[in-house]
Amino acid sequence: MQFSSSRARLRQARLAGDRRELYPHSLQFYLEPPTESISLVEFESFAIDRLKLLKVVENLGVSYIKGNDVYKTKLGSELRKLKFPYKALAEDDYEARRKDHISHFILRLAYCQSEDLRRWFLQQEIDLLRYRFNELTDSLRQKFLEHVNLSFEAISEDMKNELTNELLASTPGFSVAKVKEQIFYKVGLADAVDLFRTRRVFIKDGFAYVPLKDIDAIVLSNYRTKLSKALALTARSLPSIQSDERLQPLLNHLSHCYVGPDYSVQKNTGKISLDQIDALSVKSFPLCMRQLHKALRDNHHLRHGGRMQYGLFLKGIGLTLDQALEFWKKEFIRGKVDADKFDKGYAYSIRHNYGREGKRTDYTPYSCMKIIMSNPPSQGDYHGCPFRHSDPELLKQKLQSYKIAPSGITQILELVKGMHYQLACQKYFELTHYVDDIGFSLNHPNQYFTESQRLLNGGRELKKEINNSGNFQQKNNSQEGTNSNSTPTSSKATADAELEGLDEYFAED
Repeated sequence: MQFSSSRARLRQARLAGDRRELYPHSLQFYLEPPTESISLVEFESFAIDRLKLLKVVENLGVSYIKGNDVYKTKLGSELRKLKFPYKALAEDDYEARRKDHISHFILRLAYCQSEDLRRWFLQQEIDLLRYRFNELTDSLRQKFLEHVNLSFEAISEDMKNELTNELLASTPGFSVAKVKEQIFYKVGLADAVDLFRTRRVFIKDGFAYVPLKDIDAIVLSNYRTKLSKALALTARSLPSIQSDERLQPLLNHLSHCYVGPDYSVQKNTGKISLDQIDALSVKSFPLCMRQLHKALRDNHHLRHGGRMQYGLFLKGIGLTLDQALEFWKKEFIRGKVDADKFDKGYAYSIRHNYGREGKRTDYTPYSCMKIIMSNPPSQGDYHGCPFRHSDPELLKQKLQSYKIAPSGITQILELVKGMHYQLACQKYFELTHYVDDIGFSLNHPNQYFTESQRLLNGGRELKKEINNSGNFQQKNNSQEGTNSNSTPTSSKATADAELEGLDEYFAED
């Protein structure tokens, strides 16, 4: 894949690549990488849109039965919203198919870097293909099978009539009429292992007789094998790819970049007072921040990782710089840090987080993915994600101490076991707020706080408060949005301008 910083070259490349024969079908196994030139702006946009889509696939797969009407409706809506192929019969979706192709390979680069990332990417891509394949008509499924060289032999009508009783007995949900109208394929047993294990297929002489409706199991097994191998090969070639200084910041951070709304302090300043924090930590803080707040109150100190994670969260929910300095100083001087040591050793980093020192960067709160994927806690640390970094038994004890019902704890631990850490936090939200379905995908600790307050206040905003210094804080009328489909700000002027903004967009600490 090549990159151009010129709009003219970008337009020329698009015209040269606008050949519909490149994408004869809405679906593909992504066997051939794209070779056209694209801008860094488009590179970033495609990657973020596909990441949003895969996050939705993950969330729906845990929240609903895969393939039921609600699942299909919600996933189809997301495909349309993000402009990925969703109508197999559409003749004018070249741009959608192109985006689908390129975005897959971009995320393949980002998600081949560790076993956990590869496993996550593989599962979401398989679930996405399953949905899209099952939405095809019978004739289009047949064309797709031929396109990916899975053109299994369809048995003749005479053989089907001869085997009607056996096919009827071995194919759940089929009537005699359904057997007669359905196409059956003669497939090698090695390709139909999953169907054989679940006793959903008729076996004879080393062949499985698979109805068209169940051929997806074979397609997905084949796709899993190819994609798994491709991810391993891509991982080996990463050093040469990462030598490109234009791509390195993107690829290094896409695997845990946040694609939701911006929880910057400008939209929240003055919404809470210091006196409210203890109560809010119990009812509206996510578990990671509740854990940090308790550790701070108990020990009157947090290490650097904890101060960064918790301090930026508090900034995001509305603490001003003056409030933050007062909050941390009062707590630290209750321990082994005197006022003079705090002013000399700790106040600078707090002002730095608010953009008042150093390179004057106004840092934003950490997202869930950043907390999960970077800087794991060590002995004596309290930062990180409790669902990702805590021992399951200790996590169970913590949840019990917070009066979570045993059945709820079991559900959370099952999600943790499946490495669905954000969904475990989402379940924690539902259990502590007594709701069955929160109706959004949880991606950020500050989103947790905002949604909790909205729910507890009956949809009303937090009222403006008097801070501890007696200064009246004016409420900002620009309320923080929680639409998970809002995208990070990126410059559309030129690819060069976009490149200049990448370091700030993906700034670490």
